[in-house]
Amino acid sequence: MLSARSLFQEILDNDESFRLFCSIAAGGEAQGGWENSRIAALVPQSRRALAPKITRHGADEDKHGRIFNALLRKRGLHPVPVPPETDYTMLLERQGIGLAHEKLRRDEPLTEQDIVVYLAHSRVTEQRASEQMELLCRHFGDHPDVGRAVRMISHDEDNHLAYCHEELLRLARAGHGPAILRALRACALAEIRVHRDVSLAVMAHMACILGWSRARSALLAAGIHARYAYERAVGWHRMVSLRMPERRDALGGPAPAATEYA
Repeated sequence: MLSARSLFQEILDNDESFRLFCSIAAGGEAQGGWENSRIAALVPQSRRALAPKITRHGADEDKHGRIFNALLRKRGLHPVPVPPETDYTMLLERQGIGLAHEKLRRDEPLTEQDIVVYLAHSRVTEQRASEQMELLCRHFGDHPDVGRAVRMISHDEDNHLAYCHEELLRLARAGHGPAILRALRACALAEIRVHRDVSLAVMAHMACILGWSRARSALLAAGIHARYAYERAVGWHRMVSLRMPERRDALGGPAPAATEYA
């Protein structure tokens, strides 16, 4: 039977597929940590109050990368290079979504518009991350090997999403509403394309590792395309709405000490 639980269980049970999964996840989280640390260093003076929260966001992403690497070490595995076609962060940048790495490498202060772009990009991608971790938490939150890590990351992703909602609403009240809506829509439509392409690429690699039949691979690919069609038609709207979160000031204060997870 094909289900999210059975598919992930199959990936979890095989060393090579688990190694690829954790390597892809760790690479994306480490990249997010670097991006947030650079943005925190370049925040314009008018938004300096955001810097500690962006720093906290980056620290969480770095922590998640360490969690996935710790899960690998726990099984005596080492990371593998991330196939370019599965690199979600890099592919989003190539679509012009978020702040370009070239800009972040320069020691020039960002503008308020740059902060709008950063937060819109984060709001969309954190929506995806929160949903994916909620799914894993529902099925594997009590798993003896990965449960604690899944629960910790899921909690952090929910905090990140709440932070994005709150800060974007604050910027909207300051007059950036139209720019925020444009940035959210552009990012959401690009993200669902990239997510489809990355999902297909990851599935192809897993099919090769796990020896899936052509029929099974075709069925999974059809499901990915169906999901994309739904998101392209109406599903993307969930990524662009803004509401005041129940978790207020979710990234206020320093990051909790990581007593290291796996």
